[in-house]
Amino acid sequence: MTTTEAPPAGGDDTPATGTAAACHAEDPAGGEHSGPHGYSHQKDQHLKRLRRIEGQIRGLQRMVEEDVYCIDILTQVSAGTKALQSFALQLLQEHLRHCVAQAAVKGGDEIDAKVAEASAAIARLLRT
Repeated sequence: MTTTEAPPAGGDDTPATGTAAACHAEDPAGGEHSGPHGYSHQKDQHLKRLRRIEGQIRGLQRMVEEDVYCIDILTQVSAGTKALQSFALQLLQEHLRHCVAQAAVKGGDEIDAKVAEASAAIARLLRT
């Protein structure tokens, strides 16, 4: 079984504009993030990519059900892992481009919070 790897999202490197690209604000009631997120301008592309990754995972299930050779399954696990990592990096790039950049313009404590948030996300990605 072969899979085609998802092309990198956001290949045009064009920054988004308008309200959809605006960074979200913290909800004072629960601390949750609300409003348009940095990835909103590519939401349809992201969903399409996630569906493709979901298909890869379902393919892994079929391979196990069909008793496919373990090395072939591991090859597909690697492809799925790489696709998820690529997706995560794209989201991180959009977060830096929009949310962190917007906080930098505002300055103050908000930039420190956004940089810390991004650093923690990077640390989580490196642990996986």
